[in-house]
Amino acid sequence: VLAVAWSNLTHFVMGVPFDLVQRARRKGGAVMDDLNTLAQIQARRRLDIMRSSGPGILGFWMMLLSMLAVLGFWYGYELSQALFLLLGPMTLAGWLGMRLAARVAEGGLIDRELIRALFWTRVLIQSIGLVAILVTTMWGMWHNLTSGALGF
Repeated sequence: VLAVAWSNLTHFVMGVPFDLVQRARRKGGAVMDDLNTLAQIQARRRLDIMRSSGPGILGFWMMLLSMLAVLGFWYGYELSQALFLLLGPMTLAGWLGMRLAARVAEGGLIDRELIRALFWTRVLIQSIGLVAILVTTMWGMWHNLTSGALGF
């Protein structure tokens, strides 16, 4: 689940598939226009959702993460730990996507600048994913090594 989630998150930066970014960089022309159009659509869509119900979504999401952290690390529920270690870093990746959406919606990012911004946002999200996978793996291994499985 961890690998699929991060793979999907890094392929669709701000809802724009990265293969489209690569094709636009190589070919330009109509593909570049498609990239600009899709990025504008996704940016406006995300910002409209946040303007209309952003505080409610943010409040619910923070409550959910807090609940998972308390249930997982205070009360010891392993599923809550796993969900928190999955969703916590994804929250940071989502924030990066929203920040990029705001920059795109302003109209300052088009063509090569848009490609550069999508590329570096993808690199940041991949870095977050790498650290998250490492921390989750280490946490899981530590938990398995210290648990008293089979009465030992």
